[in-house]
Amino acid sequence: MEEAMRATATHTTEYSPSAPLLYLAFELSNSSWKLFFSTGPAQPPRERSVSAGNLPALLREINLARKRFGLPNDAPVLSCYEAGRDAFPGLLAIMDKDRLTG
Repeated sequence: MEEAMRATATHTTEYSPSAPLLYLAFELSNSSWKLFFSTGPAQPPRERSVSAGNLPALLREINLARKRFGLPNDAPVLSCYEAGRDAFPGLLAIMDKDRLTG
């Protein structure tokens, strides 16, 4: 008799829908990073660009987006990205250092 296989999702962190979140989409290249911020699907994104690898500028833009959307300074950031091989290591460094969830 064959056993049915079950698909399981892996979750690193659970978030309450009532907790305020900042969503961040990255478009990464070797020369610049495009950033798209939002707090939900119906809201037009806040679009910004920073030089590739400029971590202080990225963190400044995250903080400005939190202010723009009226979120607390410690609101979690959920991110997704499109990155080529040349840009990917920089993103890993950011996610590790600043605890962004992707």
